[in-house]
Amino acid sequence: MKPFMLKVAALLLLAAAFNVRTSTACTGISFKAADGSVVLARSIEWGDSELPSMYVIVPRGMEFVSYTPTGKNGMKFTAKYGYAGISVVKDEFVAEGLNEAGLSAGLFYFPGYGKYPEYKENLNSRTIADLQFVSWVLSGFSTVEELLKEIDKVRLVAIEGTSTVHWRVADTTGRQIVIEIVDGRAQVFENTLGVLTNAPGFEWQVTNLNNYVNLYSGGASVKTVDGVMIHPFGAGSGMLGLPGDVTPPSRFVRAFFYKTTAPQQPTGHDCVIQCFHILNNFDIPVGVEHEIGKSPDIPSATQWTAASDLTGRRLYFRTMYNSNIRCIDLSKIDFSEAEYFSAPLDESKEEPVIMLEV
Repeated sequence: MKPFMLKVAALLLLAAAFNVRTSTACTGISFKAADGSVVLARSIEWGDSELPSMYVIVPRGMEFVSYTPTGKNGMKFTAKYGYAGISVVKDEFVAEGLNEAGLSAGLFYFPGYGKYPEYKENLNSRTIADLQFVSWVLSGFSTVEELLKEIDKVRLVAIEGTSTVHWRVADTTGRQIVIEIVDGRAQVFENTLGVLTNAPGFEWQVTNLNNYVNLYSGGASVKTVDGVMIHPFGAGSGMLGLPGDVTPPSRFVRAFFYKTTAPQQPTGHDCVIQCFHILNNFDIPVGVEHEIGKSPDIPSATQWTAASDLTGRRLYFRTMYNSNIRCIDLSKIDFSEAEYFSAPLDESKEEPVIMLEV
């Protein structure tokens, strides 16, 4: 019989992730500042209910045992690097994080696509749950290249019935990859675009950009046809036709054009702020994904948004309850002495409002 907590985790994940129409939206972007700083940012949407999320601090030397479909009896690994992350449902399930070496990793839901290898209990010693893969990456590697040398040594499996996921990993050089498990094997894509959403697969999303080759920044020129002046109604007409819905392909296209037309910022901090502004455009309001009258009682389908300054070793986040940006400065943490720590993202489930005296 499976451990009680594993059952609870699986049920919580199933309740929120199984209905892919309303729950599984994530949008990722990235930038490089003029000073060389590398910044990644992403949103996470969970449209059916509140998603339990914590921020965690993991010290060097912490020991892990992975979940498998039959219990907490999978691969064992020890943290070589300390890291900070944001977990979902359980502390071990880190959805986004940054380690002390400047390696960033995050999972993005990938419903209906990808296929993990068949679970084999006799291979538990190298089997890891997909929702713990980010923890393994952050605790063990400092660069993308190091990870790629070891990735084929692990077997990734799902915890009963949950959606498949794919991953984004980047290091301080700016190298960024997407990892998808297809037919039981890891496929790695160099993500020079620096954009990621959900399904379909990354290669399809890149190919789909060809449908929008006519889009450009700025505005269309005024034309006179048969004595009639034709002009755009407003600014930004060069992007007329940019998809505005919340499906993953549309968000990928929109994120690509917002990223590639954004001006380069001078510093990593400036890039972080730019990322939060751009990702405002990907906040999903409650209701748009549901039938009328069936929306959940939460402030937003976008539960939290995070950014990582890989060069500055800082992890930032804001939530649906508190739009103030908070920061964990990894450079100020002694991961050889630190103790494991986790806490809710929000102390209060109420948006703070500053009252002005006039």
